[in-house]
Amino acid sequence: MMPLLFSLDDAHSLRTPLCRGLNADAGRLERRRFPDGESYLRIHNEVTGRPVLVLADLSRPDDKFLPLSFLCDTLRELGASQVGLIAPYLCYMRQDDRFHAGEAVTSRTFARLLSTQIDWLVTVDPHLHRYHRLDEIYRVPSTVVQAAPLLADWLGERQDPLLLVGPDAESEQWVAKIAARSGHDYVVGSKVRSGDRQVAVQLPDLSAWHQHTAVIIDDVISSGQTVLRCLQALRAQGLNRVDCAVIHGLFADDIEQQLTDNGLRRLITTNAIAHPSNAIDLSPLLLAPIRKHLAAS
Repeated sequence: MMPLLFSLDDAHSLRTPLCRGLNADAGRLERRRFPDGESYLRIHNEVTGRPVLVLADLSRPDDKFLPLSFLCDTLRELGASQVGLIAPYLCYMRQDDRFHAGEAVTSRTFARLLSTQIDWLVTVDPHLHRYHRLDEIYRVPSTVVQAAPLLADWLGERQDPLLLVGPDAESEQWVAKIAARSGHDYVVGSKVRSGDRQVAVQLPDLSAWHQHTAVIIDDVISSGQTVLRCLQALRAQGLNRVDCAVIHGLFADDIEQQLTDNGLRRLITTNAIAHPSNAIDLSPLLLAPIRKHLAAS
């Protein structure tokens, strides 16, 4: 049976290509808020017996999780044969341990809550640091899609000599793969974080690459302080042509302007989260794993 695809954001740039590529009907939702701030949600499609996909932008998630839960739970109540979640950016992966007494390990809590709402999950490059796989915390089948090939292909089209730069050890997993596929040199720095917005980045000696354009590679820009400090460290060593390519652009604190003011030439992101810097479409990578889950459920 032809799947239905719902999105809490009808303007999400992945909605149309996923519907087209999966031969899915676009679901119709009615949403509003009551005067007291509570949510109203109504599904305008017959879902009984149909596989249903939910496309969700989970950046800044606290205001989005309840509507997502209401949608998924209602789809189940109305008889959908399966409810699969496509979350290109998967939130609440940062707090993966209890660093101080009494802290909530929110990654585990969020995974437990979300796992009760869905039958399977497809996401793109979640921030796996202390976890090695999503199934360590999620109780439903999941697929992690790697965006590195798309970034590598974009970089491979560049004619100027490039040096790929990972700002910290966590970024090496992406930088190394992208460098191997695109054929460019790469280096990895070291980072010391002393607070949510207090970061120091150190880079190795870059004198051999002064004629190159540096491209900072990372999985996510949140506060942007890591990328900003890496940019400043590159310019301090004489690399003045600096671009940045990241998978997920959250962009807190209007960091884009600070990056531009500090000499960043170009900023590229995927369309996991809507932003003017979106230049890389994830839909070609998402189609195969979604089809696999649809067939398996």
